[in-house]
Amino acid sequence: MSESFPRLHARTRRFTLGVPRGFTVAPGGDRVVFLRTKGGSDPVTCLWEFDVASGKERLIADPRALAVDEDDLPAEERARRERSREQAGGIVGYSTDTAVTTAAFALSGGLYVADLKTKRIRRLKTAGPVIDPRVSPTGEHVGYVTGGALHVQDLEDEVDHVLARPESPEVTYGLAEFIAAEEMNRMRGYWWSPAGDAVLAERADDSPVDKWHIADPANPSRPVTEQRYPAAGTANTGVELFVLALDGSRVPVPFEDEYLVTASWDAHGLAIVTMPRDQRSIRLLKVDPATGGSTVVREDTDPAWVDIVPGVPGHLSDGTLVWAANVDGGHRLIIGDGPVTPATLQVREVLDVDGDAVLFRAGGDPTEIALWAYKDGRITLVSPAESGVYSGHTAGGTLVVTGQTLDSEGPVTRVLHHGKPRGHIASHAERHGLDLRVSLIRAGARDLATAVLFPSGHVPGSVRLPVLMDPYGGPHAQRVLAASGAYLTSQWFADQGFAVVVADGRGTPGRGPEFERAVLHDLATPPLEDQVDALQGAAARFPDDLDLSRVGIRGWSFGGFLAALAVLRRPDVFHAAIAGAPVTDWRLYDTCYTERYLGRPEEGHYESSSLFADAEKLDRPLLLIHGLADDNVVAAHTLRLSSALLAAGRPHNVLPLSGVTHMTPQEVVAENLLLLQVDFLKKALG
Repeated sequence: MSESFPRLHARTRRFTLGVPRGFTVAPGGDRVVFLRTKGGSDPVTCLWEFDVASGKERLIADPRALAVDEDDLPAEERARRERSREQAGGIVGYSTDTAVTTAAFALSGGLYVADLKTKRIRRLKTAGPVIDPRVSPTGEHVGYVTGGALHVQDLEDEVDHVLARPESPEVTYGLAEFIAAEEMNRMRGYWWSPAGDAVLAERADDSPVDKWHIADPANPSRPVTEQRYPAAGTANTGVELFVLALDGSRVPVPFEDEYLVTASWDAHGLAIVTMPRDQRSIRLLKVDPATGGSTVVREDTDPAWVDIVPGVPGHLSDGTLVWAANVDGGHRLIIGDGPVTPATLQVREVLDVDGDAVLFRAGGDPTEIALWAYKDGRITLVSPAESGVYSGHTAGGTLVVTGQTLDSEGPVTRVLHHGKPRGHIASHAERHGLDLRVSLIRAGARDLATAVLFPSGHVPGSVRLPVLMDPYGGPHAQRVLAASGAYLTSQWFADQGFAVVVADGRGTPGRGPEFERAVLHDLATPPLEDQVDALQGAAARFPDDLDLSRVGIRGWSFGGFLAALAVLRRPDVFHAAIAGAPVTDWRLYDTCYTERYLGRPEEGHYESSSLFADAEKLDRPLLLIHGLADDNVVAAHTLRLSSALLAAGRPHNVLPLSGVTHMTPQEVVAENLLLLQVDFLKKALG
């Protein structure tokens, strides 16, 4: 008997194992370094190198050969992986020098350095468990953090230097604080100078942040985990910057704003990007590393909020600024002082700046993300013309293109050199075995991007199926994309006898700033209205296939909030809901995310987006699921909603998951969660 999809889905970490990732192209374009596990169910990530001329790959570092025990991760590394949603083990990150001849990585707190020419790997002696090792651009030193202190080690004589020690247990040097990692996609806290003689380092002081306590009720003998959590309206971590030179000098780099978005130190100088707490402006500042003084290079403002675009700032070879901003109703690439992309092409991310060329991701249709290049005043599509989701990296005339379409089994990685194919970097991902039956449509009055999935054996018009809405529905994330991997779980639910509808409503990315900003001061009404609109639009498109008298909805995180909201406020439309890790009261969620959309709590926009006031309205089946070890959306969200429902005398179900975080990585848990959800929906919808 073949393995069930839920088991395979769990064992392969949602079919991500075996997929190549983390690409670094050598400046000469002759080599590509990357990460990949050896198989589709192997969770141990190895470091590899692809030779562009021959099209062959070789293994650089295998954690198993290094006899590393992955069960002994430092707490800071576990937190970093949770923030980055890392699902694998082994070498999950690495850094290289500018020439890409030396690589450094951490394994179970140990610091390892690989010579990419000889494949020689050595473990360096360190002062303690290592977090975020980074090789200097010159390849002479490696930096790392341990015990909150920032160290630098000479790679020739292995002499270790402490650049900064924490002044108290609440202080760290060189690590990104919670908000930066969780909400600003900044996973690092220090940056090398191009000459490798100094670093710009973040000093993070958590002492102003409220203490929260996360317990494991299933194991009362285990100590409570204490966490600093900056809930909406409360104090953030205090962030400062210092230029720390290897000669021991220390220069403060003051800045006025609440948030450090990112930093960049290249041949054209040191720059930082900052943002005030209300997030209605973003400033790019050029810093003099000798004095710490700064000048504003560019400032963008928005009456709602500004967007953080990964990959900027950058510079062309002559120092011209590479930036991204909202201009004339679109997310646009900025070169110098002006946009070079049309307002209809929504720029998602800048991937690489190689000399005078810029590689970036953008899309005109919200279901597509293509790979584009800018050079000499022109933009060119460099990914295949077929609709899909693409990403890539480039250097020295070599282009790595990773893409997935609705027809592809999974991601495909191609390597080109000066436009000519040089082979593929193989994926070892398991085959999912599903027969995808996905129709991408535009539904409802707002032409919402919507996917409708039917069981693989369904004959159109033969029977009206119960409907399962399967949204995320909130900012930052899309569900409706022209990529097969986006629908594997949804197709499995469809094969259990449902018509599954996935819709991206207002607030989700891909359709431009105005569409995203429709949720300003109200995270509930527009997303819920659009789920109803998409459902009705899908039923109009498939009138003989969708049974609107039996509609369920499921979701996780923001999708969990939206699912609970649906049965509380629109029981006339939704007849059952599964809410996984839902945000139930936005006062319990973090500052940066929540205040971006709802402002400060005292401004009065939180009540309309919370669920507690609607508890007495529940008259539909509701299953609440929450990991008790979740440090992002803490279990208090579900427990407080359950208390409110109990006080209102409203029956509901709660499924607590002992030891489970926001990601639910445990194989048995992930498998059985799918089975339990199907069982609940079938009983609830008849």
